[in-house]
Amino acid sequence: MLLAVLIANSEGNILVERFNGVPAEERLHWRSFLVKLGAENLRGVKNEELLVACHKSVYVVYTVLGDVSIFLVGKDEYDELALSEAIFVINSAIRDVCGKPPTERLFLDKYGKICLCLDEIVWKGLLENTDKDRIKRLIRMRPPTDV
Repeated sequence: MLLAVLIANSEGNILVERFNGVPAEERLHWRSFLVKLGAENLRGVKNEELLVACHKSVYVVYTVLGDVSIFLVGKDEYDELALSEAIFVINSAIRDVCGKPPTERLFLDKYGKICLCLDEIVWKGLLENTDKDRIKRLIRMRPPTDV
């Protein structure tokens, strides 16, 4: 299961978080652990260079994209290889929505579309869509047409 998707700015403030199957009392622990992990290891890392960690029998894959840090936490079948595929899709979707690696301001300007992308990519802890064109089709914001 994909336990968490967390996106933070360069100061460690959380911009987006999605937890699946993580009790509410453990979420604070995961937030602080991931932000601390990023602060210690993401300085000087190139865009989309993947880093891997293991903590409490779960895998963590994380990277930097522009001014934001992206963290994925998984267990069981979501090992570092599956998480790296998922983070690649998330990076690609964010880059497509923003048009380039995002600054924090651009990320927040496109927040709604980015959340839609995340919802299409990860659904209830499972990697749902990985095809870039399908995700674009699914997140189009068009008014409903009359049938």
